[in-house]
This record gives sequence, C-alpha cells and structure tokens, in this order.
Amino acid sequence: MDISNHLNSSELNTSDKRPLYLQIALVIADKIQKQILPPGTKLPPERELADLFDVSRTTAINAYRKLEQEGLVWTKVGSGTYVAQEGEGELVSEVPWPQLFTAFPQNPLASILRKIVAAPAPGTISLAPGMPDPAFYPMDAFAELFNGNIGRTPPSDFGHIPIEGYDPFRKAITTMLSERGIFASKENVIALSGSQEGLYLLSKVLLEPGDYVVMEVPTFIGAIQAFQAAGAKVLSLPCTGRFSLELLEDFLIRYRPKLLYLIPTYQNPTGRVLSEQERKDLIQLAKRYRLVIVEDDPYSDLFYGEQPPRALKVLDSYGGVVYLGTFSKILFPGLRTGYLVGPPVLINRLALEKQLVDLHSNNIAQWLLAMFLNEGKLAQHLTMVRREYKKRRDTMATALRRLCANDIEFTVPEGGFYFWCKLKHEATSHQLLQEAAKNRISFVPGQAFYTVPTNDNEFRLCFTSHNEAVLLESVQRLAKTLAQISKRNKENDVMPSSLWPII
Repeated sequence: MDISNHLNSSELNTSDKRPLYLQIALVIADKIQKQILPPGTKLPPERELADLFDVSRTTAINAYRKLEQEGLVWTKVGSGTYVAQEGEGELVSEVPWPQLFTAFPQNPLASILRKIVAAPAPGTISLAPGMPDPAFYPMDAFAELFNGNIGRTPPSDFGHIPIEGYDPFRKAITTMLSERGIFASKENVIALSGSQEGLYLLSKVLLEPGDYVVMEVPTFIGAIQAFQAAGAKVLSLPCTGRFSLELLEDFLIRYRPKLLYLIPTYQNPTGRVLSEQERKDLIQLAKRYRLVIVEDDPYSDLFYGEQPPRALKVLDSYGGVVYLGTFSKILFPGLRTGYLVGPPVLINRLALEKQLVDLHSNNIAQWLLAMFLNEGKLAQHLTMVRREYKKRRDTMATALRRLCANDIEFTVPEGGFYFWCKLKHEATSHQLLQEAAKNRISFVPGQAFYTVPTNDNEFRLCFTSHNEAVLLESVQRLAKTLAQISKRNKENDVMPSSLWPII
C-alpha cells in the first residue's frame, strides 16, 4: 500500500516550534491511530518521505526513529518500514476486524473513487471530481416545488414504494426519453440511487466469476471496479481513433463476452463521441451476436456546439441495449437518483437484487424530479449550464494552449466535463501529481481509467466545477508544476513509469 496519497496533502507548519521530524511523526501517528494506515502497511522509503514533505533525508529518518520508539512502526533491514502489527506496538484492536473481512479485489486503485470525491485540502484547487458547479444547482426551483406541493401530496407517497421506483417519476422518465427518440413504458424503467448502482446491480445479475466483459479503455473508474469486483475478465478496446468493430467481433467469436460497456457520447475520460455510422454498425454487429450493450449516458445533454448523434438505445432493433441515465451530472450529485431502461424481464430481475440493497431509491428525490421534469424546468436549466460550461471549457483550453503547450497535448471536448491530457516529455502523471500537491492543485492520473497498468503519461482535468478565474489559476499552477518537473528531470533520473498513481 503506497501511502503517499494520504500524506501529500499534509503540510508542515514552519511557525511551529516543534522540530520538523516530530511534526512528520505526528502526522503519520495520527493516520495509524485512525486506522487509515492499518497494521502491516509498508511506509514510504526515507528518501520518498523526505520528498513528500520537502525536507532532508535526515529529518525523515528521525521521524521514523521517533515512531519506532513509540512502538508504532518497525523496520526490517533490507525491506523497509512498516506499521506495527498486533503485539508489536501499543495499538491493539479488541476485535481483529481485517481478519473477518471477505476477500476484496487487491487493486491499488480500489479506493480511488472515495479519494476523488473527498474534500480537497484547504487552498487546493481540485480538478479531480467529475462534478457540476454547486453554484448552478437549481436549489431555488427545488425549494419552490417542495414548498408548493408538500401539503398536497398524499403522505403515503413518502412511505415504502415499489422497488422499481415512484410511478410518477418513472412515467416522467419515459416522457423525457421519448423526446430523445427512446420509446419505453414505465415497466421498462427502474429508478436507481445513481447510475453507479445500476452498474453494481447489472454485475450481480449478469456476471459470474470468469465471465468476459468488453470495455473501452480508458473508461469510467466505477465501471471497471464494478465488473472486476464481480470477478469478470475484462477485454479492452482501445478508445482512440475509429471504433474497432473488427477487434470487437474477434472478442465475440473467441470469448463470447456477456456484455459490452460503452459511453458513446462525450466519453469519460477522453471526451470521444462515436459517430452515427459507427453506432449503426455497432448495433448491426451486436444484433448478429445477440450481444448485450450497456450504454452509459451521463453527458449527452451537455453539448457545447452541435447536438451529438442519437443514443444507441434509439437504434436498438433487437432489444439488447441497456440504457443508464443519471441526474448527477446535469443537476447535482446529492440527488443520488438515476435510472435504467431495459426489457421488463431484466427490470424484474434487477428489482429482486435491488431489494437486498435498499428496498427502493429515495422517494423525495424522485417526487421532486418528477415535478421538475413535468414542469419543463430541465430544459431551462440545461440551456443555462451549457452556456456557462462552454465558457469554462474555452477558458481552460485557451490557458492550456498558452501556458502548457510545450508540455502537454490535448483535444478540446465537444461536450461533457473533461480535458484528457498527455504529457509530451518523459515525466509521469504520478510524478506530476506529487509535485502538483505542493502547488495546491490536484487531478486524476490516467492509470486510474485503465484495467491494467499502462504508460503513466496521461491525466484528466475537470473544467465544470470552478469558475473561470479559478480555472485560470489552476492552469497557472499546473504550468508551474510542469516547469518544475522539466527542470528536475534535466538534473535527475526520471521516476520509473511502472509506479502506480495516487490521489
């Protein structure tokens, strides 16, 4: 376990009269006591610890000696420094919780979603979470709907409701989707606690350990984790250039995968859009092999020029496309409300699985959203956020070209939330992220979006969460970080690219 991600936001207080080595020791001791660093965790080498806190190696060594004196860590010659196991130090849990846990995928990025959505350190500009700007949350509209209708709504609507969801909400979803060319009845819709729950439920219902799943890479972190947690084997389609129907067909013939997971419109993280013809060709191929396609569509409403091609679900002529939608990106994540569209037989099976998790999704959110949709407020809101996010996209694009063109390459997304960037020189995004923490900026390193380790030279920036002034400042900090790394790499060896990234 690389704990750099737990320490890179910690800052030493130069005005503190306590010596620096003691401050470092106290930071690590606090992580140990809170079980953030469980027994047996390998701590960074002294040189890396020194770099993280920008101190001398002697200071780092003294910090470890202090922790060892306290019985919190132990050192194995030739191996490293470790958090003390039970019996080696004074921290002994009455219940051996880790020994009771079931197996969990040992992926170095297993907790990355938690870290992405966590609040950044004070003063840090985080371009990591894929979130709308809280300043644009339509709180006034929701408050008006709540206050104007709470007294007129039967109290029974706020008791237990069908597992599939609140009926007015499901009907409102079908009306909204019909305007996009997706025709369904409420029996085709199940309400979800965010589309991430849909991925989890699909993996529980469709996948067994050893089944094959096809995914584009890079792709959404949550989908990778959901399918890998189910024990699926992932077959990767490169998300560059033309969609590779030939490689997909080869996978279909050789491996008989259970499903294809795809974000065809403003893909996360690359921003790529499948063309209308690519979508038609994909549907024809999938129909021939009766392949289930999970179409994840969180961003198609966020276009900043021409509207994107029609959804795959619109073109679905064989009933094999399962459509996932969410309100987290276009309204606000706290609603925790999404939906899935599929054949009734699948909806019924998903409902059986969902009742084991939460019985049904939040009534009040579904009630409010049903009114929000039925009164036409979504269209007004989307018009506003498209206009504002386009300004932010253009502001960041201009700043990146002006300040970072010598160090990174990127394409300007036609919609969605993200810039997908690639380093031009020999630095890694792991190295960049560590250095960026010192300049109070964070982002998501590219390896998080891959199913297996890759060359660590890509990273994602979200441009929707901050106003234009903050975005300009963030690019200035990024440019400063890139310049520092470029200078350092001319003086030292480049960090090995095999290292996993951290958040």
